[in-house]
Amino acid sequence: MKNMLVAQSGGPSAAINATITGVIDAGLASKEVGHVYGALNGIKGVLNENFVLLDDACSTKEDRDLLSITPAAALGSCRLKLKDPEKNSKEFEKIINILRKHEIGYFIYAGGNDSMDTVYKLSKYCEQQGIDDIKIMGAPKTIDNDLGETDHCPGFGSAAKFIASVFSEIACDSFVYDVPSVTIVEVMGRNAGWLTASAALARVKERRAPQLIYLCEVAFDEGRFLDDLRKALKKENNIIVAVSEGVKTADGNYVGEETKSGKEDVFGHKYLSGVGKYLEGLVSEQIGCKVRSIELNVLQRCAGHMLSETDIIESRNLGAFSAISAIRGESGKMSAIERTSNDPYLITLKLANLSKIANFEKKVPLEWISEEGNDIKKELVDYLRPLIQGEVNIPYENGVPKHFVL
Repeated sequence: MKNMLVAQSGGPSAAINATITGVIDAGLASKEVGHVYGALNGIKGVLNENFVLLDDACSTKEDRDLLSITPAAALGSCRLKLKDPEKNSKEFEKIINILRKHEIGYFIYAGGNDSMDTVYKLSKYCEQQGIDDIKIMGAPKTIDNDLGETDHCPGFGSAAKFIASVFSEIACDSFVYDVPSVTIVEVMGRNAGWLTASAALARVKERRAPQLIYLCEVAFDEGRFLDDLRKALKKENNIIVAVSEGVKTADGNYVGEETKSGKEDVFGHKYLSGVGKYLEGLVSEQIGCKVRSIELNVLQRCAGHMLSETDIIESRNLGAFSAISAIRGESGKMSAIERTSNDPYLITLKLANLSKIANFEKKVPLEWISEEGNDIKKELVDYLRPLIQGEVNIPYENGVPKHFVL
């Protein structure tokens, strides 16, 4: 009998703990698993042998149910990039020795693009070294919805539900005044505009807001943006704009790049900041109407009070599927979603090849974006809408949501 280890890395989300819960569910239910451990702070926690026994911490169904609807990352996270095993084999040798020391035969790692790079490298190292006593599986996570080989990603549905709700409330606020105004809302999305597109889900028959949507898949032109606003203001007084934080000019520069400083994280991603604020200044100077910018920032990642039931159920099932697949002998793959029907919405779970996922970004198809580049088409709305369906009963304590804490 072998033990199971689960860890998570990258940015937190409202659903990653549901995926972790699914792993724990499967581990506790299996006769092939002795104990279920959690590594604190991702692969860094593995290297530091910083483990917690989840058998005890999540022993009851009530504990696990609360964990599944608790936002962020209960096991902590990291952004540590493993080097190529051919250049730094000692790091991989250390990980394998640590796993064997704790009799861990199943390692489940939950995360996004960079996390799947870790799973891919570690599983390839095991394959090359003939190591078959440890099975390594990936479980998807990213609110950016940019992982390949899966219809959509855990955490995205809840983030999209939050964004759509926020835009609906911003519209309620903006439309009370009869003077011309522009509200620019900056939404997360470095190179993929899925989250920004979800703002369209706020639209209703009575009010089409946001009126303008700019995704990072289409080159951003300031002159065209100002023309779009002028045309929109001729039709109605209050205009709401959704814009991806990662919109770029035709020459490939981020409009919101932090003062062009060139600062990057450990994975080589540039820090972005301020496209909304920048456009606010542009509109104030060139159009002169009342204008404000809003940056949703980290609120869209961990809005646990506004979960998509669909997202939480799927996330928990994906975690369990990764764990069960490892127990069955699978390794070096990621659990994923295949949509089999849109109306009614139906899915099936599958295993995806990590070589097609690691360090790959799935972007919004250009054919789902309007020819003018300032809106999205019905096909994208139809893709998005099922993912935000259903509400979760959130327990409250002293007037605020109750969360699980390790």
